[in-house]
Amino acid sequence: MNFISAQNLSIDFPIYGVNSRSLKKSVLQAITGGLIVGTTSDTVLIRALEDITFDFKEGDRVALLGHNGSGKSTLLRTIAGIYEPTRGSMSTDGVIVSLLDIFLGMDMEATGIENILMRGLLMGISQKRMKTMIDDIVEFSGIGDYIYLPMRTYSSGMALRLAFATSTSIDCDILLMDEWLTVGDLEFSEKANSRLNSQIDKTGIVVLATHDHELAKNTCNKAYNLEHGKLK
Repeated sequence: MNFISAQNLSIDFPIYGVNSRSLKKSVLQAITGGLIVGTTSDTVLIRALEDITFDFKEGDRVALLGHNGSGKSTLLRTIAGIYEPTRGSMSTDGVIVSLLDIFLGMDMEATGIENILMRGLLMGISQKRMKTMIDDIVEFSGIGDYIYLPMRTYSSGMALRLAFATSTSIDCDILLMDEWLTVGDLEFSEKANSRLNSQIDKTGIVVLATHDHELAKNTCNKAYNLEHGKLK
């Protein structure tokens, strides 16, 4: 049974080298999200998430709401395993696909095929399995023979279509999204929306960070509000 469980989870980020009064003041004024929990002569400690506990189970479609800097993206990255908890614990069961950065791991000097394989490895998929998906990915992206050329020869739209097609080609148990992905022109955007909706329908757990309350109502069966790193 797929699940995501957090128990008294906290994440702290130290900012080093804040060694002048004016610079420290500028850093503190720029922070709109996490709580400032400590300062020294050259360090500011930001608590991005504080004492968060939840249990998401199979069938849950969860919306994370909150202003910019409230901790939504940090929580998604912690679920994805990018950040380690400072205190408490995060545990998951199931294959996770993260759509937080669909270009992660892609290299503009590598060919489209090489980028498909590299992106697959970052998502935990073997090259052998990814090779069986290349034809479908190329067809969906519509980039044709450009798949054999370096990505630096692509237009920005072609690169985006390939990144999206690759990132959404994997069936998963847990899907993480930071806002709804809108990609390409009208025709491709409709294809992309259809694929995202299909993936959500067949995925065990979906966690979506969004500012769009209407999207949350239409897509999710649970909603949590984050305020300065605290879950409401």
